Amino acid sequence: MRRTTPLALAAAALLLAGCGSQEDTGSSGKASEPPSPARSTAGCASHVELKAADHGRAVCVSKGGEVRLTLDGTKARPWKPVTASGTGLKAINAGFVLLPGDATAAYQAVAAGTVKLASSRPLCAEPTAPGQVSCEGIEEWTVTVRVG
Repeated sequence: MRRTTPLALAAAALLLAGCGSQEDTGSSGKASEPPSPARSTAGCASHVELKAADHGRAVCVSKGGEVRLTLDGTKARPWKPVTASGTGLKAINAGFVLLPGDATAAYQAVAAGTVKLASSRPLCAEPTAPGQVSCEGIEEWTVTVRVG
């Protein structure tokens, strides 16, 4: 008969605790933000930082606040420039030096409204030699920003 030590039980408990956790799917409406962002009275963030992992999320930024985003790509799988459709945000200088394939953008929240930010990139790198595998798939990225 095999004995289970307290150390083994503790390790198993830690592993199981991690299995039950899930990634935030955006149900709170907030994107990745600095640890203690300043908040407006409406509950919107004054500064929002977006990454590729924020795809599909909806965020709220207070009027006068900023939205900044960085999509890390590669030379073989580059992100297209970010587009903004809607009202409420004004493009400002992102202030970043881009690496080949990256896309960055920055916006100031100037008026109440809703804006859809979008970009895309190839799912696969283009083949560099005959006979290599390639695909025609596109990876989409979108985030909805509400200015409150």
